[in-house]
Amino acid sequence: MAKTKTAFFCQECGFRSPKWLGKCNGCEAWNTLVEETIVPVGADADSGRWIAVGSKAQGENKPIPLDKIEVSGEARTPTGSSEFDRVLGGGVVAGSVILIGGDPGIGKSTLILQSLNHLGKGRGKVLYVSGEESAAQIRLRADRLSIQSDHLYVLAETAFEEIIAHAENLKPVAIVVDSIQTVYTRRMSSAPGSVSQIREVAAQLMFYAKRSNVAIFIIGHVTKEGAIAGPRVLEHIVDCVLYFEGGKDHAYRILRGVKNRFGAINELGIFEMKGVGLVEVENPSGLFLSERPKDAAGSVVVATQEGSRPMLVELQALVSSSYLGSARRMALGVDPNRVSLLLAILEKRAGLHLGDQDVFVNVVSGIQMNEPAIDLGIIAAVASSFRDRPIDPETIVFGEVGLAGEIRGIQKAAQRIREAEKLGFKRCILPKRNETQLREEEKGKIKIELVGVAQIGDVLEVI
Repeated sequence: MAKTKTAFFCQECGFRSPKWLGKCNGCEAWNTLVEETIVPVGADADSGRWIAVGSKAQGENKPIPLDKIEVSGEARTPTGSSEFDRVLGGGVVAGSVILIGGDPGIGKSTLILQSLNHLGKGRGKVLYVSGEESAAQIRLRADRLSIQSDHLYVLAETAFEEIIAHAENLKPVAIVVDSIQTVYTRRMSSAPGSVSQIREVAAQLMFYAKRSNVAIFIIGHVTKEGAIAGPRVLEHIVDCVLYFEGGKDHAYRILRGVKNRFGAINELGIFEMKGVGLVEVENPSGLFLSERPKDAAGSVVVATQEGSRPMLVELQALVSSSYLGSARRMALGVDPNRVSLLLAILEKRAGLHLGDQDVFVNVVSGIQMNEPAIDLGIIAAVASSFRDRPIDPETIVFGEVGLAGEIRGIQKAAQRIREAEKLGFKRCILPKRNETQLREEEKGKIKIELVGVAQIGDVLEVI
């Protein structure tokens, strides 16, 4: 029998070290290295890597010419929620592995339970595997969500070998593992939730999904930084990675796709948590602007693009005199470093003296915006609050700001303007380049007033 060896693994990033370290050399986290047993692969029959049920033995797979490979097509199955389907790229692809992360209580299990009920209708059985709740607890939640189904099967199990055995007998069309941190394989002696267990179980689930053509949803815990707990290789194994944003204290939940092998990334699905579960929001722009204050300095509407969806979001800024030794800079919903850069541009190129001013920037409704098209909105909101002059409530802005104070063009300007027209906005401040293109391409189809700006000074004059 091969000699058993041990090593220390970081529980945050999966970094491996032959000895214990106080600080991880991979992610620089403190006190995260835990000793785990290393199982030699191929040492003997008992210690060899377990092969998923239904997989071919070694040597049966052969190289095939690309033009000879048979493609059955990515037949997608709707989940019953148009918002969930949007993030997935149109529906669930058979044989795909989908990883869903988010804070505790944000609605991961609720969304999956609602989707499973629809996935199984007319297609076959679906299996919900829970390592955190009993079958009775899941039944109580299903009753609250008004889910009554004879094709939805519940299994309270944490041993991976038992889960696969039940799946082979049941032959479901979809499987949910809630959560990956509670499942373990007997082939490894480390505790459930350790880096080795998570990596091995996720790999075997991926093997089983590809061989049996079963869609597998994996629910993962998140760390205090918001990333999915466990090694980063977990996100590389799966086909699709989805994150819940917004926090459990917000009424609205935002599902963002950060990886998708079968669709576009950075798509957003917006839901509202109600007593009957997660309800999709059909008009997020109108929802985000429903409580917007009138004639308030520092408030502006920006047109952002998340995947294929244009959205109008209110962005607020507050500028006040600082009574401390150094001025404070705080940003929620936008990159704080980007805000600091734009404040420096305002002071250097526009002459706004913000060095002794506290600046606070916030995106209403808890959405996270990262695209550069919101630069012009941040500039406008900060200048409005600093001068205490409200911006016309029927005006929207978008555009990227360069270090020289120039306003650069952005993509998909026409889609953003059409969204603004639907909600009754009368004027749009946008980069000069985009204005010229729209006047040539649309040829009078756009009814909203277009105001093109080329420099940051032009923006301040307009608003």
